[in-house]
Amino acid sequence: MQHIDQASMNAPKVIVSGGGTGGHIFPAISIANAIKNRWPDAEILFVGALGRMEMERVPAAGYKIKGLPVAGFDRKNMLKNIAVAWKLLKSMRLAKTIVKEFRPHIAVGVGGYASGPLLKAAAAAGVPTLLQEQNSYAGVTNKMLAKRADVICVAYNGMERFFPKEKIVLTGNPCRQDLMITDQKRSEGYNFFRLDPARKTILMVGGSLGARTLNESIVAAFDKLAESDDLQVIWQCGTYYYKEMQQLQQEGKIPSNIHLFDFLSRMDYAYAVSDLVISRAGAGSISEFSLLQKAVILVPSPNVAEDHQTHNAESLVRNDAALMVPDRDATERLYDEALALVRNEQRLQELSRNIAKLAQYNSADRIVDEIEKIVKRHG
Repeated sequence: MQHIDQASMNAPKVIVSGGGTGGHIFPAISIANAIKNRWPDAEILFVGALGRMEMERVPAAGYKIKGLPVAGFDRKNMLKNIAVAWKLLKSMRLAKTIVKEFRPHIAVGVGGYASGPLLKAAAAAGVPTLLQEQNSYAGVTNKMLAKRADVICVAYNGMERFFPKEKIVLTGNPCRQDLMITDQKRSEGYNFFRLDPARKTILMVGGSLGARTLNESIVAAFDKLAESDDLQVIWQCGTYYYKEMQQLQQEGKIPSNIHLFDFLSRMDYAYAVSDLVISRAGAGSISEFSLLQKAVILVPSPNVAEDHQTHNAESLVRNDAALMVPDRDATERLYDEALALVRNEQRLQELSRNIAKLAQYNSADRIVDEIEKIVKRHG
């Protein structure tokens, strides 16, 4: 492990690794931006998984990235894991070379299988490591890397179930900074979506690709919503389902108080006008709802590792900070619950107050505080 002179402390070299899924990319870029704010001359290298979203998103954000041929473990088809193991060995070798050539002062892992080989290689080379765990139920990769990590930044209380207590720092998850709600944003939002400010607004988002269950739930509720002239819905169905849903629109089946979009380019406006949000229970989304004090019904995705979205949602439900409808019940129950809740102003306010208590502010800067301490300590 190389020693850091004071000059390099003004510009540390940092590897940020993780990805494989969208939820890991945004926090990683936020942390990198906060590092650049603190040390404009810092050198930052991303390491991700070849062929995954980060290979496009990270260069678009202005950072260099190297890809590893690493792939996730296949729980359904065990034979496929022969190829997975081979890719992992190749990734370990590549990761060692990257660490040796870049000579970072610290390696930061944001979870996802892409961070495993790189963080292992960094720790083996004596490079200090910091982990960021976004979920309330720790991922396999971070649990595996925790023993060698210097610090583990978390977004939920009670994470000593997974990690050594003395290494845990509660920082929250970095969020988009452009989302803050103002009266001006609200009025611009009503114009942007052509909404009626006198009606209650439900926002339903299923991620950029969409969520089949959420889409099926609203389709099943078309009749109820058509009769509800006191409310309106912004429905982001996702690019994957847009053609199918557009067909319903062309056939005149979507009530006029439902506004259909494949993707929302102005999430800030959508949040500003919404009285109630219906969403999956990804860690990044939950952090945004907390900061924005949004009443929310969570429908956890059943298709994620370790069922972590259910754990995320349950941690809010325990604090009376959200309602949860299991995916299997959503088509039947979701819109009955949503319609009852959005018309109950007192309950909306309670949920809003309780989720606000869970908000963690300036998370990216607080993570960089920890990075700075580690780099100085190892200097």
